[in-house]
Amino acid sequence: MAESKDKYKDWVETQIVDLLNERPGKRMNYKQISARLGFFSKSDREITGIALDNLSTKKTIIEQPTGSFYIEEISDFLEGKIEFNKRGAGYLLTSDDEPDIHIPPGSTWPALNGDIVQIEMVSTKRKNKPEGRVVKVVRRAKTEYVGVVQVSDGYGFFVPDDTRSHTDFFIPKDKLRGVKNNYKAIVRMTDWPRMAKNPNAEIVNVLGKAGEHHTEIHAILIEFGLNPEFPKAVNEAVEKFPIQIPSDEIASRKDFRNTLTFTIDPADAKDFDDAISFKKLENGTFEVGVHIADVSYFVSEGSVIDQEAYARATSVYLVDRVVPMLPEKLSNELCSLRPNEDRLCFSAVFELNQKGKISKEWFGKTVIHSQRRFSYEEAQDIIEAELGELADELCTLNQIAKNLKEERFNQGAISFETEEVKFKLDKLGKPIEVYKKVRKDAHKLVEEFMLLANKRVATLVNVKYKPYSIPYRLHEPPIASKMNEFAATASRFGFKIDTDSEEGYIKTINAMTAEIEGTQASTILQPLAIRSMEKAFYTTKKSGHFGLGFDYYAHFTSPIRRYPDLLAHRFLFKMLQKMSPLDQGSLEAACKWSSDREQKAVEAERASIKYKQTEYISQFIGQSFEGIVTGITEWGIYVEIIENKCEGMIRLKDMTDDIYEYFEQGRYVLGVRKGIKHQIGDVAKIRVKRTNIPKRLVDFEFVN
Repeated sequence: MAESKDKYKDWVETQIVDLLNERPGKRMNYKQISARLGFFSKSDREITGIALDNLSTKKTIIEQPTGSFYIEEISDFLEGKIEFNKRGAGYLLTSDDEPDIHIPPGSTWPALNGDIVQIEMVSTKRKNKPEGRVVKVVRRAKTEYVGVVQVSDGYGFFVPDDTRSHTDFFIPKDKLRGVKNNYKAIVRMTDWPRMAKNPNAEIVNVLGKAGEHHTEIHAILIEFGLNPEFPKAVNEAVEKFPIQIPSDEIASRKDFRNTLTFTIDPADAKDFDDAISFKKLENGTFEVGVHIADVSYFVSEGSVIDQEAYARATSVYLVDRVVPMLPEKLSNELCSLRPNEDRLCFSAVFELNQKGKISKEWFGKTVIHSQRRFSYEEAQDIIEAELGELADELCTLNQIAKNLKEERFNQGAISFETEEVKFKLDKLGKPIEVYKKVRKDAHKLVEEFMLLANKRVATLVNVKYKPYSIPYRLHEPPIASKMNEFAATASRFGFKIDTDSEEGYIKTINAMTAEIEGTQASTILQPLAIRSMEKAFYTTKKSGHFGLGFDYYAHFTSPIRRYPDLLAHRFLFKMLQKMSPLDQGSLEAACKWSSDREQKAVEAERASIKYKQTEYISQFIGQSFEGIVTGITEWGIYVEIIENKCEGMIRLKDMTDDIYEYFEQGRYVLGVRKGIKHQIGDVAKIRVKRTNIPKRLVDFEFVN
């Protein structure tokens, strides 16, 4: 619990600094800061006070006079977050309307990736490329790093796992603490002298031998601040819940226990947070219930369980484990909609026809009794054969889902089908097979009804309960520069993407997607089209979802694994019960926090996938594969193996057949002497040259 609170306090400090940095020199008091950040609850205000004291003590902000806080205004300097590429160059992130400011490797000291820095602008011959130099680190993104220690002659050098950490760390003899060579460890940066090539560090904890499964997964957990264990107080609180549901609680809810209800989930799933009920009505329409685990019944606002769930904000899915938001007794037992057991739900129930047109809808607390648990594979077999247990019901639901999907596209949704990589691991956690997860009708059936529930909940709140809100899932339209960049790539494959309007962009992308389905072009263009989009996030201020084509959208259907869904349940129930006025003071802050934690979870999941891909491909060093060029940068060519989707890089410095020049406009490299051109979408024969499992790096080389 203490660790989770510390992370939240650090996040609050970051929010305060970012707020004051919006107007350097402008003084704000405690109440003004709390209001601007959306902190109105007693606990949030207490943390705000502690954060202000800490920041003042560290001289990050200035308190003068007493009770007034500001950040000193420095003329001729810019301040912001610096991010590094793999070659050691930095970029000060700016708004979408302005180009990021390039900071060459020799001008980045003493900044590290993610730090908040001040820079000064410098004159440059680079056209349309503003350039700067770091003059001060305002705030470190972190002081502890995970990586590999290399020991020689009693001294140590520490190589961070994060490839964006552009420098190694020097560890003096007296700070090694007995660590062995090529062991993974956590180090703490101590200082970085002005004339020193490397920052100094000390060993904090030794994790184990680099490259071993347990060590590498443990390192990922630490790198992204993930704790698989729950505090003692949380576990004790969970153990107090009775297994049996009180009879008075059941009596207070709408009873669906005699209505046909079932779940459809992955074969290895343990937490079932959604179920579907089905009933054919006498008038020829259908009653379809989307039943979601009522986590809010068990996790009361402000409880120790709630505080821990808030701090985690999301479950994280690594290749070999789940780091859950809720303890197992809740996520896998009491809240899980297991078959043949009474379970409490918050439900969205629709009366609709086969085309998916809704004539009635109802939202409220229910009790269900799932009669059947289907795996996706079982449900798919029944749908395809139109034969088997509940075949009529599944096929009817599947047809309704297809009609709902068609209507979504008619209303402006974008058709995206991404390929998800899965691993088969042996008993030691070593990958023995890499395969692509295939999404069929059974997956899409569940997805469409979850989308319907999410959309209708958000619509209800927007239309009926303003000015109150829930955490909406906002997805904004792409910016012009990203649309144009993708359109240029798609044109090489013979597709004209309309960038003159959002409607035209959607229409032409959908036409392209339909044409390339199942082809190699899909492997390239689908991910690039997704990258052209903005990232979705949580907010109370807007509700539209560009990619889905919805005016109103929220997350309601996964409260076991997403905190915003739990908040949606709480506030929607209060609205339905006409409990007013509702205290929503901290809701926007919770949205920001959840969005930040979600991004961390995505990064951790990608890191675990990249680690297993690197480990898997390491057994094929020297062997050749057919691959597709998926990306071009100034330092190398990214290639994805078609057979197993493992990605690696061909470094330009390793390409000795010519001198290659990178062209940012068009994203390609060209040989100076022979004129050989490499660009996104090229199919090429490559050879696995080398791998670095601890750093999750794969190097390829072209064959011939």
